[in-house]
Amino acid sequence: MRFLLVLLTLVGVFGSISAARAGSVVERVKARGFVRCGSVERPGLARATDHGRSTGLNVDICRAIATAVLRSPERIEYHEYETPKDFDAVRNQQDDVYFLTGSEINEQKLAGKVVPGPTVFVESHAVMVASTSAARRIADLAKSNNKNTTKNTICFIIGSSVERSLEAYFSNLHRDWFRRAFSEDGEMIDTYNVQNCHAIAGEITTLATIRLDPGVNGLSSRILREPLVTFPVMATTGTQDAQWSAIVAWTVNTLVSAQRPETRWYAGGAGAMPITAPELGLDKDRQRRVLSAVGNYGNIFDRNLGKGSPLKLDPGANANQSLGGLLLSPFLE
Repeated sequence: MRFLLVLLTLVGVFGSISAARAGSVVERVKARGFVRCGSVERPGLARATDHGRSTGLNVDICRAIATAVLRSPERIEYHEYETPKDFDAVRNQQDDVYFLTGSEINEQKLAGKVVPGPTVFVESHAVMVASTSAARRIADLAKSNNKNTTKNTICFIIGSSVERSLEAYFSNLHRDWFRRAFSEDGEMIDTYNVQNCHAIAGEITTLATIRLDPGVNGLSSRILREPLVTFPVMATTGTQDAQWSAIVAWTVNTLVSAQRPETRWYAGGAGAMPITAPELGLDKDRQRRVLSAVGNYGNIFDRNLGKGSPLKLDPGANANQSLGGLLLSPFLE
């Protein structure tokens, strides 16, 4: 009888734990009082300040989700994934929203752990040259058939996805190029700034940051408009709760669709895609509350990456589809 009593007690304890884990993410978020988000560090998307507060486009989207669910943009906690172990927050469903790329999902074996949600940023591998460079396209940096010159040396981090993109690009052109590989970012940047290599390849957000520091010679740089490759950063969620995945997706869609301009034929702003979803526990004023707190996607981009930020990146692919970009969310067609 004593053994049976202990056994029943253990069953009850583990049953309670399972029930707690089985509770919806919304319930967990409301009980905790804040939304937990995370990603790797990327300039303009997520970066901790000297005061320990994270800023960036991803962070503002996390704030939008907190506004939708908890009615306050300040009720968030943001984590940066710096090591493979940091991704345990994704594997163990400790965070609520994860901003991930396809490569990160693959490398960390997370495909069975996450639902790939809407794109929040179109990142790209790009090439930057000195403002005085004659290169206008990446193809201009290929080896010349007539000259054996190294004036177009491209520096990159060895073994990186950027190196793969460079190899694929020039292979597709059936042209060779002058390689200069580095194992450390600092050494590579210093070499580029003194023009011992004449172009530098990396993620466009990283290149925009490198451009801010001209080095000892005051080098002025420009990023070539043509990307090597473009790829999405997605707002992903855990696989255990479709309700939460829908809340996150509809919040991101609100930000993107609200950038659509109003015309005689289409509604714009918050009316571009009014969402009534009481089944998700969302109140009818949620969209306007979110847009009031953080603005639409264009506003978020401008202050973190665009003309209102030090990076001064053009929206490019991150413009709304109605404005010539790639970002497209449901709207009242």
